Amino acid sequence: MGETDKATEIENRLIDFAVRIIKVADALPKSPAGKRIGGQLLRSGTSPAPKYAEAYGGESNADFVYKLKIALKELNESSDSLRVICQAELMKAELLNDLIDENQQLCRILNASVKIAKGQRSPNCK
Repeated sequence: MGETDKATEIENRLIDFAVRIIKVADALPKSPAGKRIGGQLLRSGTSPAPKYAEAYGGESNADFVYKLKIALKELNESSDSLRVICQAELMKAELLNDLIDENQQLCRILNASVKIAKGQRSPNCK
C-alpha cells in the first residue's frame, strides 16, 4: 500500500469516525448535559477529518505537522467527551466501546505520523 493509499484510508476512517460521532450526538438525551456534551463532541469529533485533509495540502512540513497536531488534539478531546458520556451514563458504554477503540487507534496513527514528520518524539495520545 502506497503513501497515498494509506492517507486515503486514514482520511476515510476519520470521515467514518465523524459520521459515528454525529449519530452518537443525535442519540444523546435532550437534557442540558446531553446537549452540552453533544455539542462539544460534535465539534471535536467532526474536526479531525478536515484537519487531516488540510494537512496533506499543507504548504510545508511544519504546516503538515501543525495541522496533524490539531487533528490529534481534537481526537483527544473527543476521547474525553466519550468517557464523560459513559461515566455520566448518558449512553450505555457497550454502545460506545467500538467508537472509543477507533478513537484510540486513530490517535495512535496520527501520533505516529507526527513523530515521523517531526523526526522526534511528539505528544502522547490518551
